[in-house]
Amino acid sequence: MFANPSVMCNLMRELPTNIFICLLLTLCSCNQNSKQEKSAVKNIDTITTGIENIQKREPFKQVVDNLPNELLEFVPKNYSVLDTVSGDLNLDEINDYILVLKKNDEDTLSDVIDNPERRPLLILLRNKDNKLQLARKNNNTVYCIDCGGMMGDPFMGVTIKNGYFSVEHYGGSAWRWTRIITYKYSKQDNEWFLHKDGSESFHATEPEKVESKIKTTKDFGRVKFETFDIYREE
Repeated sequence: MFANPSVMCNLMRELPTNIFICLLLTLCSCNQNSKQEKSAVKNIDTITTGIENIQKREPFKQVVDNLPNELLEFVPKNYSVLDTVSGDLNLDEINDYILVLKKNDEDTLSDVIDNPERRPLLILLRNKDNKLQLARKNNNTVYCIDCGGMMGDPFMGVTIKNGYFSVEHYGGSAWRWTRIITYKYSKQDNEWFLHKDGSESFHATEPEKVESKIKTTKDFGRVKFETFDIYREE
């Protein structure tokens, strides 16, 4: 049975249009897939190169130029002052000082694995004659310049408040961490003891998911400021 010629003519006229529509749909589909693939590749690149894009934080810089002579006499040769802060350290309502020192060439000498360059922290108390005296010293309560991993120098500063003082650090790479060591003055013992050792960690892509860990005297007992060692393996 033969088809109606008029129908055949109509089909022939519609065929190029149908072919064109099919080709157009095919091209659109391919283009969409290509965009999705490029987007996926871009996302993968962002994830895999995330660590490389971390900006190294500049070393801690405190304005310590033109220090008064009463502080300079506690700075040994080949050292400079990394940080200085004033406050009441022994609850006598008189402002004392904390000095954090560093070797002048610590950036080339320090090796975080084999030989971390120590940064002494000095407690300076003001006596009745209004003169500063060295009360205590610890070489192992401030992390070294290269202890912060890819983030660089982890030292963030020292704070003093009513017989307490804290040493703050922040470092890491894709995984970030903080560590704050807090000491408390005891009038009865005329001594500073470790009060808290707190730390937090989180991934840079999920900063809201923080893991916290705080140790107190229930965990480490009575530890004098002078004997605490931040490098000691737990």
